[in-house]
Amino acid sequence: MRISDIIEEFIKEMLEESNDSIEIKRNELAEHFHCVPSQINYVISTRFKPSQGYYVESKRGGGGNIKIKKVNNNKSDYIMHIINNIGKELTSSEVDILLSDFLTYDIVSKTEAKLLKVATSDNVLKLGTEIKDEVRARIFKNMLLNLE
Repeated sequence: MRISDIIEEFIKEMLEESNDSIEIKRNELAEHFHCVPSQINYVISTRFKPSQGYYVESKRGGGGNIKIKKVNNNKSDYIMHIINNIGKELTSSEVDILLSDFLTYDIVSKTEAKLLKVATSDNVLKLGTEIKDEVRARIFKNMLLNLE
């Protein structure tokens, strides 16, 4: 596992143990994992976004406190939250992260995840780079709307 994956798993375990809301100090977490604080920022900014079902509040100074809250909703609410927060573009790596979360929280089945992945893959989207992520976002959102 890469250090980013390890940090992500650690934070998710903390969230599960504390009723889906934690406050951490960026510098302390960086010391714990023997990395630079910017590595913590990277993990939080890429793996704990609103589009992935998290609310993050960052406070500057004093070691950089970060409050992370998991948005707990039923399946339909969760899917709508994701759709509303994806934005106009979606990269294939963002799809991978979302699908991983969907599987972890039983939002989609393995078959549905595979179909979402394949339909939005670069192999299917043989388009110019300037519109590929926009088309991917449209397809992904439309497929999510039709899951239920």
